[in-house]
Amino acid sequence: MSAEPMELGNAQATTLCHCWRLTCADGLVLGFTDTDQTLAFDGATFTPNSGLNASEVRESAGLAVDSSDVEGALNAASITEEDVRAGRFDGAVVETWLVNWSDVTERRLLRRATIGEISVQSGRFVASLESAAAPLDRPQGRFVRRSCDAELGDEACKVDLNDPRWHEHVTTIGTGPGRCVRVDGGGDFLAGWFEGGVLLWTDTVGRRRSARIRREMANADCRVLELDGNGSGPGQGASCTLIAGCDKAFHTCREKFVNQLNYRGFPHLPGNDVAYSYVVRGAMPLDGQPVVK
Repeated sequence: MSAEPMELGNAQATTLCHCWRLTCADGLVLGFTDTDQTLAFDGATFTPNSGLNASEVRESAGLAVDSSDVEGALNAASITEEDVRAGRFDGAVVETWLVNWSDVTERRLLRRATIGEISVQSGRFVASLESAAAPLDRPQGRFVRRSCDAELGDEACKVDLNDPRWHEHVTTIGTGPGRCVRVDGGGDFLAGWFEGGVLLWTDTVGRRRSARIRREMANADCRVLELDGNGSGPGQGASCTLIAGCDKAFHTCREKFVNQLNYRGFPHLPGNDVAYSYVVRGAMPLDGQPVVK
């Protein structure tokens, strides 16, 4: 709850500052302020050493989506480049407070927003804050398209990822340049079985991490995985789980997962070339058979 509205007279205006409380999905709470001293209220400590500052904030009437930016220096004790690139702060809730730093009981909650995007630029992080109306601007419902719109293993897909056919427990035996890791095993699955899948592991501080597998190269002794995204992957000796890859094509759903009855795409949808063309005798079979068999 915010405090009662402050009387912002000339005497108090010189003691006003902004405070930001950031609450991550994993429960981590961080506090920052643009004043030069540490403040504390509501169980959070707001530190000045982040160099945090904010852009102009606009509040629109109606359902318009408002946004603003906050930025600050990366600090090993709070916000690290590795955490930013790993997506730890994605979707975090940020509260912006106007506070009288000489008496923190005089404060007002200005807005509550979520981090829509956070990036690293020259040793600083820049976070875009989205208002509560942001979900209204996102596509709702399903799209009519050929590829599947489900995620492997979710409620719509219904593939049981606990089945040993769709996962493998491995240990990293080496790391390479960029986002490449080498894991043991490889003889029990076909080459490319995990390409497009997910690598799961627990980092050194106990957080669950995941990364999409961009490429997979396998032989009888090991697999070399190239991971998507930024930040560091699992270290050597880490216990990981590989989840099978799915390219969301109907053929893959049928032949690899035997799950064609739950396919969430429209593989027989004609393309633009068919929609804008005209019938020419002999150009294509017009026998009513499905486009994808």
